[in-house]
Amino acid sequence: MIEFPKEHVKYIAIKRTVPSIEPSPIFDVYIGLGSNLGNKSENLNKALDMLAETPHVKVLSVSKFYETVPVGIKDQPDFLNAAAKVDTTLEPLDFLDACQSIEKSLKRIRTVRWGPRTIDIDILLYGNLIFRTERLIIPHPEMCKREFVLRPLNEIAPEVIEPVNGMTIAMLYEQIRLVSDR
Repeated sequence: MIEFPKEHVKYIAIKRTVPSIEPSPIFDVYIGLGSNLGNKSENLNKALDMLAETPHVKVLSVSKFYETVPVGIKDQPDFLNAAAKVDTTLEPLDFLDACQSIEKSLKRIRTVRWGPRTIDIDILLYGNLIFRTERLIIPHPEMCKREFVLRPLNEIAPEVIEPVNGMTIAMLYEQIRLVSDR
């Protein structure tokens, strides 16, 4: 064995990249779905099926479908609304892109705010995340004001806490029902 004097040996640091063994976080995400054009129940079911086929997304539960009157523009067909819980490892904007891709596939055309649509997929809650960008605000800023969102969400997630005001979905739903009963 040949030994080299230390002064002749150069130490070389080799940078190795090791893939992370940390699993990606899994987010409990709640979405609202609505449709008032075409076959409304078929549109909701297709959107849920497409969501279930999306990589890194798993649909865990879906509420019943509820027929509701339009908000904003009243002169349009009634809506069919639902809520769903999904697990995903996608970051919020990537999940938004996936939802908007589904809307586009189902011929959603954005012309008038709160106007008629084949499908609408809104991200309501993303775990306990509070997230604000130009493209996306989580929790959904109108969620607590809308019975058509809270009713189906209450069916599948009554104990979930809305992180901005700290109230459960059941409390928010009861609050809005009291106001609408007046």
